Amino acid sequence: MLQKLKFLTVFLILGFTVYAQDQYLTARSEDLEKTYTSQKTYKVKEFTQKFKVDKPKNIIFLIGDGMGVSQVFAGLTANKGRLYLENCKYIGFSKTSSGDNYITDSAAGGTALSAGVKTYNGAIGVDMNKNPVKTILEEASEKGLATGLVSSSAITHATPASFISHQESRSSYEDIAADFLKTDIDVFIGGGLDHFNKRKDGRNLVEELKTKGYQIETDMQKIKKVKKGKLAGFTAQVHNPRMNERGDMLPDAAETAINILSNNDKGFFLMVEGSQIDWGGHAASTIYIVEDMLDFDQVIGQALKFAAKDKETLVIVTADHETGGMAITGGSMENGIVQAAFPTGEHTAVMVPVFSYGPGAKEFIGIMENTEIHAKMKKLLLEK
Repeated sequence: MLQKLKFLTVFLILGFTVYAQDQYLTARSEDLEKTYTSQKTYKVKEFTQKFKVDKPKNIIFLIGDGMGVSQVFAGLTANKGRLYLENCKYIGFSKTSSGDNYITDSAAGGTALSAGVKTYNGAIGVDMNKNPVKTILEEASEKGLATGLVSSSAITHATPASFISHQESRSSYEDIAADFLKTDIDVFIGGGLDHFNKRKDGRNLVEELKTKGYQIETDMQKIKKVKKGKLAGFTAQVHNPRMNERGDMLPDAAETAINILSNNDKGFFLMVEGSQIDWGGHAASTIYIVEDMLDFDQVIGQALKFAAKDKETLVIVTADHETGGMAITGGSMENGIVQAAFPTGEHTAVMVPVFSYGPGAKEFIGIMENTEIHAKMKKLLLEK
């Protein structure tokens, strides 16, 4: 009897842990938050379109998880007609289906972008046969470039994980965290501290990261002050909260990562994910989506600011898939009002936009498979 009780206790704990990771999938706002009314707007700067080279020295790859055309236009409307994203003059579309499903999840979508292979839903950095596939971040690191990951979710969540880990299941959070120790990534900032230091196997990966030379910070104000060296910045025990609690965490983290990585004379590869645009879609919340779309656009602004000054950096903005089937049903550009409806709380199969700015940007025009984005990035950054 005692053994059965112990088993039940462990099962319940594990079940709650998985629920805590993914409860956003079933979250619903009490009033469904259908209408967003602008509280404040920000001024958008236009950046020069002149660059030094034809092929980039650096790539900043920005993934708005769940971001389709409607999410972009909702953000544009909410900011009364302007987004930093509009500086990206080269525009295409990406087909997002996974290797085993018409509708992808973030794991397969992330792996297609990171490694250039179609795989099954739930796969992290492995192919259809569950064999590891090398990612562009890993290849960049092997060639001496600096590398980084930033996310407003746990850094072990599907999209960032697909750039650095190789696991059969996206829910293997602790195994994904352990994979970080197998790499030479220079900077990673996001949630997920529990997966590094509150583990079933008893390992304290935070201490192991320290022995590898990483600066460990858990306060965003301290993270922002780091200018060089290796950095592991943990901004939440698991996922970061919504905008009203986390504030400018994502734009600040992106700026910090860019500052550190740009110290490498050979160049760098950085992926930044705006995770919670997707979560707003799952929650059927216009307000949630718009808040995080505008937050993500501020990240785009940080990337473009650096790229315009550097003139050797390619900025690519896309999504792994669209979430919610968001339909804009009303609003006002003048007043920053957005109204929307959602036929589903899940992902959809529609194409997602691809925006680009900088040397090599013209390669991303037209309709392409998501795996082609990886191939184009690899050719531009690593095959010289």
